[in-house]
Amino acid sequence: MTDEHIVPIASRAEFQQAVRDAIARAADERAREIVLVDPTFADWPLNEVAVIESLSRWIDSRCTLTLVADSFDELARRQFRFVAWRRQWSHVVHGRHDPELEAEQIPTLLWVPAIAALRLLDRVRFRGTVSNRPVDLTDCRGIIDALLQRSVDGFPVTTLGL
Repeated sequence: MTDEHIVPIASRAEFQQAVRDAIARAADERAREIVLVDPTFADWPLNEVAVIESLSRWIDSRCTLTLVADSFDELARRQFRFVAWRRQWSHVVHGRHDPELEAEQIPTLLWVPAIAALRLLDRVRFRGTVSNRPVDLTDCRGIIDALLQRSVDGFPVTTLGL
């Protein structure tokens, strides 16, 4: 997406490809921040080798990856490659949770500053958009800021058991 435009998302496969493309583009363009928001991340392709490779190309100590979720349980169960990758980058990969929000109140979006704003407006039918228009990037950032202001740490790198 070099010019300003919106690309529709109309299926689960298109959503997952849009996530792959946005993360790969963030790596190619050396973005400094990526934010992922979803109640559970169950349908995201974060366990795929190609996504982990893109994240590995992208990340360094100056980057920040923030995840906002209702619960990280599904992510830990389904996205084991991502969870393992995250351990080595825990100083720049943050998991946040807002205990006052219900799962259905948390949007599904991916935001990379100046590169992409991906939004699923209908999670059941996987309908949404990917945009690089400044207005959409700004709107997405506003939603994220509101979520982050009320959130707390919610995805420990290790869990302690008794």
